[in-house]
Amino acid sequence: MKQQLKKGVREIFVLALLSKDDSYGYKLIQDLSDFVEISESTLYPILRRLEKSGQLKTYNDLYQGRNRKYYQITQDGHHAIDSFLEEWKDIKKIYDLLTK
Repeated sequence: MKQQLKKGVREIFVLALLSKDDSYGYKLIQDLSDFVEISESTLYPILRRLEKSGQLKTYNDLYQGRNRKYYQITQDGHHAIDSFLEEWKDIKKIYDLLTK
């Protein structure tokens, strides 16, 4: 369960950041590092999974003469965040029970 929970939370972190603004891989790693430890080898498979599931889409933009791939949350990504928040209520109940 520990690995699955971490995986799910990292995906939600990515979606949460992208719900604020579109971003690219390197910046996502920097922004995520304020909350969780994450490397390129962890982030990019998450981005591919989220894109494959339709929760993200990508587009390219030129930055200082170089092509940069940006990630953008989709409506399905917003729904995934909403679902996570609903499920989190149940997890919080368990946490509250264990810590009282």
